[in-house]
Amino acid sequence: MDELDTAILRELQRDARRTNRDIAAAVGVAPTTALDRTRALRERGIIRGARLELDLTKIGRPVQAMVAVRVRPPTRANIEGFREWAATLPEVIGVFVTSGTEDFLLHVAVPDNEHLYAFVIDRLTEKPEVADVRTSVVYEHIRSPEVTPVVDRD
Repeated sequence: MDELDTAILRELQRDARRTNRDIAAAVGVAPTTALDRTRALRERGIIRGARLELDLTKIGRPVQAMVAVRVRPPTRANIEGFREWAATLPEVIGVFVTSGTEDFLLHVAVPDNEHLYAFVIDRLTEKPEVADVRTSVVYEHIRSPEVTPVVDRD
């Protein structure tokens, strides 16, 4: 990673739908250079894709929560099985496998508090390996618009 790669990534994170010409102009290089660098970033696995950001309120899922889950016994089979199961649930928009007191943090988005309660009580606690669940309602979710790579300074 060098400063040009970082600049290209910054521009793509701002809007991944921009044309290569726009990216090249923004970073001050020829379009062929920007295209070659962007392709190389994809080939190296640095750029893994582009995602569509949705307004959760406008799609009927305005209530968000972080649900901490502890699995017992914490065997590999239980951890991996729960992880795979949780990732398939329509309410779940993110699964974090963690260390510490909890084994997982689930980021969920649901229509209302009744759905959140049903998700926790009817879905999560019905799993025999779930030993404990703690739910924190998210009032606001602010995401960083870009992640700055560490630049090699060799």
